[in-house]
Amino acid sequence: MVIYLSGEIEEDLKLDELTPRQIVAELDKHVVGQAAAKRAVAVALRNRIRRQKLPPDMALDVMPKNIIMIGSTGIGKTEIARRLARLSSSPFLKVEASKFTEVGYVGRDVESMIRDLVEISIELVREEKAEEIADKAEQNAEERLLDLLLPTMRATNIDQIDDSEAAMVEAQSRTREKLRQQLREGRLDARIVEIEVRDKSFPSFEIISNQGIEEMDINIKEMMPGVFGNRTKKRKMRVDEAMEYLIAEEESKLVDMDAVARIALDRVESHGIIFLDEIDKIAGREGAHGPDVSREGVQRDILPIVEGTTVNTKYGMVRTDHILFIAAGAFHVAKPSDLIPELQGRFPIRVELQPLTIEDFKRILTEPKNALLKQYRALMDTEGINLDFTPDAVDAMAQFAFRVNEITEDIGARRLHTILEKVLDEISFQGSDLTEKNQTIDAKYVNETLNEIVKNEDLSRYIL
Repeated sequence: MVIYLSGEIEEDLKLDELTPRQIVAELDKHVVGQAAAKRAVAVALRNRIRRQKLPPDMALDVMPKNIIMIGSTGIGKTEIARRLARLSSSPFLKVEASKFTEVGYVGRDVESMIRDLVEISIELVREEKAEEIADKAEQNAEERLLDLLLPTMRATNIDQIDDSEAAMVEAQSRTREKLRQQLREGRLDARIVEIEVRDKSFPSFEIISNQGIEEMDINIKEMMPGVFGNRTKKRKMRVDEAMEYLIAEEESKLVDMDAVARIALDRVESHGIIFLDEIDKIAGREGAHGPDVSREGVQRDILPIVEGTTVNTKYGMVRTDHILFIAAGAFHVAKPSDLIPELQGRFPIRVELQPLTIEDFKRILTEPKNALLKQYRALMDTEGINLDFTPDAVDAMAQFAFRVNEITEDIGARRLHTILEKVLDEISFQGSDLTEKNQTIDAKYVNETLNEIVKNEDLSRYIL
């Protein structure tokens, strides 16, 4: 399961102002090629924005146009969906359709994907709210830490204190401000303080199933408050660690989780995206016996979720009518038409992704915002090593990746990771011990590293 929680729209573009062309341009910064798939998801996202501007009675009937992406592994299906969700700050869940079994028998039931999506949305909204009150939480944590470092003298009646006590209070106030300055400068980080922390050594109820409590509508934490989370214990820790703990504690106090749950549920219903991978693995119809029955059963279980139903979660009921479903599969053996007709009808948009060429591999290595070569340069820069790749080295690695994909299993762009790891193995291992800090990778170096492995087909199956 893969999730993305943070939004990412560059150049101050607002979501409701993004045109399909601009959405594709944003996706181009991270994914090479696959124009048809980008175009399809851009239109799907824009239609969501358009729907929100319709009268409520009409908006209710406008259903999302779900998409099936057809293509082998490693050519960008997941990345396009993931980047789309990140672009729109939408709750996003990737789940393999083959993990489900009919009515949850010896496997997960299909409603669990909605519950997982709600949990992701809760965390997304909670982080947003925590960011809004971050300054206040830090101030409160700072005051609590200063109280530990220098307990404050408190008078019950300010009119009853004498001059000497007043002078002590003033002196302590000055000392407190000096400590505050030292704390902010990090000069007190190594000092040890004792704080109260939640005791996590009480029994837990992990044996209760993921959906059991939700279906029984029972909250055990409310029934037995003494067992869950109210016990504390003293613990000694460094000031910098205590500061982090207290900030997190203050954030949990300041964030209204009831409001978070309401916003999160609405966001799931209006903006949720579920990426159903390996949809081809459950394609199969009217099987008389064996696994075909299970595959068709899973499809029939997924159908009501896709077409629109209500799922019970511990945060409340969730309607799935307007969640966008993006399904994907290689479809080497099965075909989209092998899905049951009702499910086919719920995925009206079909896009076929193109196999990657040598030129695509070269672009993947160099063009995206956080391209592979940029990542490796940054990693080695932390060791003080200046890593440089010549254009002919990029050509050589792209050709090797393409050739290995041809003679062994085609895993698309993921082959570049294994190629690069093998090419940079010696430099990565030696790291900061290298005396020569300027390292140039050229075609000769790539060929010397990979030639023998690629020539030996059996060896390449295991190493590359």
